[in-house]
Amino acid sequence: MRDVRQTWRWFGPADTVSIDAMRQAGVQGVVTALHGVAPGRAWTPDAIAERQALVARAGDGSASGLAWEVVESLPVSEDIKRGTAAARDHLRTWCTSLEALADAGLRVVCYNFMPVLDWTRTELAWRLPHGGTCMRFDAVDFATFDVHLLARPGAAEAILDALGEESGATLLDAAARRHVTLGDAGRAALVDNIACGLPGAAERMTLDGVRERLAAYGCIDADTLHARHVDFLAAVAPVAERLGMRLCCHPDDPPWPLLGLPRVMSTEADHRRLLDAVDVPANGITLCSGSLGARADNDLPGMMRRLGERVHFLHLRNVRRESDAPCGSFHEAAHLEGDTDMVALIAEVLDEERRRRDAGRDDHRIPMRPDHGQDLLDDLGRRTQPGYPAIGRLRGLAELRGVEAGLRHRG
Repeated sequence: MRDVRQTWRWFGPADTVSIDAMRQAGVQGVVTALHGVAPGRAWTPDAIAERQALVARAGDGSASGLAWEVVESLPVSEDIKRGTAAARDHLRTWCTSLEALADAGLRVVCYNFMPVLDWTRTELAWRLPHGGTCMRFDAVDFATFDVHLLARPGAAEAILDALGEESGATLLDAAARRHVTLGDAGRAALVDNIACGLPGAAERMTLDGVRERLAAYGCIDADTLHARHVDFLAAVAPVAERLGMRLCCHPDDPPWPLLGLPRVMSTEADHRRLLDAVDVPANGITLCSGSLGARADNDLPGMMRRLGERVHFLHLRNVRRESDAPCGSFHEAAHLEGDTDMVALIAEVLDEERRRRDAGRDDHRIPMRPDHGQDLLDDLGRRTQPGYPAIGRLRGLAELRGVEAGLRHRG
């Protein structure tokens, strides 16, 4: 891609997809983070410099030609989201990390504001017809987890309220049968898949840990969480503005309430509400076509067209919705084979970049990474971070490059 900045997510030295593999994939920059640092603690200049040095070095010790270009993620602590007594200290720490990142030359910082769980899937290696695997969200499995394994009070009633009496009862009946047929090993695997926490993070939550964290959100609804988000940005966005940095919030994944927790970044209206509440250039969004694409009412090309001025980072991936039901099952599709019109979306990205060039913006090259991917060929034995295979992402990047080349050729 000539203008869209091609990047690749890397989880650090333990990532089985190496710096050398990224070079061979032809990426231009690296997206990474200090995943071992717990939320609420500051990122130090020495730790940031160490990660930059690792990215800059190929396997044989020579220069890789790559650099750390986007931070994903600088975690927002649960204390900030809940507004506890520790929130003020954690906000100061977050700003201290911003200062250190800016001093190191980093300017784009992706974060999310999802309570307790980051992206949520029920299966991490669902077998596809072609023999590869992908991640999947199965609505019946998730209801099984919520109602029978987590045994969350009010879970069944919430399903009936969300889906209606008939559809909700059908889902609950299917979940009851699934709970019986899964067996002990299947139940344990389901718990592990859902409660695995943030990819690459220092912690891995247990079922009891999920219950404990859910209880801490008992009195927090969506409006309250949105207000916490605005408070967070009111504290950190001025610092980012001063440093010339761009903050970009990742949408909810999947984009609807889970486990009784509020969600505040699931729709275009949610995104617009946040951008209007803190209306400064540093406050922007990560447009993730896969997360948002799990909802049929999210128009991704339209969102890029209408919100594009504040899109600071792009995650391009696709999902296939398995039904028309709200909050339904879906799986990670190949980048050009899901329900999002990727050609139309990339056309809007190119239009936004042209507008930025014409306006003289120095951020006219929007960093993009081919997000997630199916496990193909050697990926099947590589044991990569779930959703981040080498060959599946390479295929996705090649397809995205081809779309852009075709659009540019067509003019």
